[in-house]
Amino acid sequence: MIKYLFSVLSLLFTCITFAQGKHQILEKDYKAYLFTYFTGNNVEDEAIHFAISPDGYNYYALNNNKPVLNSKEISSTGGVRDPHILRSEDGSYFYMVVTDMTSYKGWSSNRAMVLLKSKDLINWTSSVVNIQERFSGNEDLKRVWAPQTIYDKEAGKYMVYFSMKHGDQADIIYYAYANKDFTDLETRPKPLFIPTSKKACIDGDIVLKDGVYHLFYKTETDKPGIKVATTTNLTSGEWKEKEGYLQQTKESVEGSSVFKMKNSEQYILMYI
Repeated sequence: MIKYLFSVLSLLFTCITFAQGKHQILEKDYKAYLFTYFTGNNVEDEAIHFAISPDGYNYYALNNNKPVLNSKEISSTGGVRDPHILRSEDGSYFYMVVTDMTSYKGWSSNRAMVLLKSKDLINWTSSVVNIQERFSGNEDLKRVWAPQTIYDKEAGKYMVYFSMKHGDQADIIYYAYANKDFTDLETRPKPLFIPTSKKACIDGDIVLKDGVYHLFYKTETDKPGIKVATTTNLTSGEWKEKEGYLQQTKESVEGSSVFKMKNSEQYILMYI
């Protein structure tokens, strides 16, 4: 049993609410929160785990806190980090994206992510997308971190957004659209958000509420922490950055995840 998983060192996560076996699920039918995470920086810890919560605050590990997938079978590096999970718009599939990386090789050692798809949260298909190999012009790419997915209603496609660092440039958040089968990226990555400071930003997490996209992200400045920017046009590049940090601590934090409470207008912001 694991309580308050977001307090575990080097844990990155997301939450979804779910009810198995139904399509077009109404919020009143939501039963629990599913939490996907990895547990640390050792190779054996860089794997996908699941936990469940009835209330969004207290989480209980599934599968005896053992990985639910074999990292060596789904990745090119032998390890995966930063899992993010999303239910499809029609409720028929679950999509998961993860960083294809083992940290012992260094923090600038990976060029790929893994796209996964499932109907039942048990059986998954997976595809490795190596940005450097897939798209030309990325010869100086150093790392690809923390992919996440959101459905872009205007484009009618699933957008994958993630941080990338090229050469001596700062990490910034890019986006690309997944293909229909969620096995590849069908568009070249483009910048999604560049802070006015021009300094690094990672761990993007986007929530749509009342027609406004809220991007929560970690700054890589002298005071690392979580900030938020908003826009009404997801790919316009026109973001309004809000002043101040959101974490309720003086310590450096990262890995923010924001999700709506079921049958409520309240949201939870988690971070580590």
